[in-house]
Amino acid sequence: MHLTSSFEQAHEKFLNYHLSRRFGERRERLIRGKRHGETLFLRNVWWPLFESFDDLHPEYEIPDWRGRSYFGDFAYLPDPLKFMIEIKGYGPHVRDMDRVKYTHELNRELYLQSLGFRVIAIAYDDVEQRPELCRHLLKMMFNRFQPQNKPTDRSTISEKEIIRLALSSSLPISPKLVSQHLNINYRTSVRLLQSLCTKGWLAPISSCTGQRIHHYRLVKGSLDFIDL
Repeated sequence: MHLTSSFEQAHEKFLNYHLSRRFGERRERLIRGKRHGETLFLRNVWWPLFESFDDLHPEYEIPDWRGRSYFGDFAYLPDPLKFMIEIKGYGPHVRDMDRVKYTHELNRELYLQSLGFRVIAIAYDDVEQRPELCRHLLKMMFNRFQPQNKPTDRSTISEKEIIRLALSSSLPISPKLVSQHLNINYRTSVRLLQSLCTKGWLAPISSCTGQRIHHYRLVKGSLDFIDL
């Protein structure tokens, strides 16, 4: 109840703050833009994750490559980083989209990235039905670029990087691969991999004879418990 009431108050303050600083079409766009999907995203995903709307800008205007105004659902601008967040429903972005709209959308995303934005597209269905997944993936994304508030030792940083390596690899990872990726010696990579196995995030894969361990795989479901 407290989280809901605090969201309502913060959300109203957030909108009023931006409305007071906009005029003309930019203000009208924000008034019209208070749609269900965007509000649900703030309620289900953003607020439980951050409990703050700092550096978040709704209906953010940017001229596109044709000189026409484009309004992103949200821009998250923690200096010097820039993220554009779009909440995409299946209907307008898939079912009802023709070839022209499709190419314009892809060109717009590429153009935004050329301006230094990282474009984050989130399905409305996930915002509504699986907000915990959205929160987890967003946290993984932002943690890659933002400094941690609490001190983190070097081993923990290395372990997180190994998990990211395992997530991005289609095959089990090896001590040699970890050693090359982190530029550390072989013994240190083995020690880190064993530590991750002890924590239940990785599982060793034995050789055919069962005498040696050469590779490690990510444990299914472990992503839910890893704070990257």
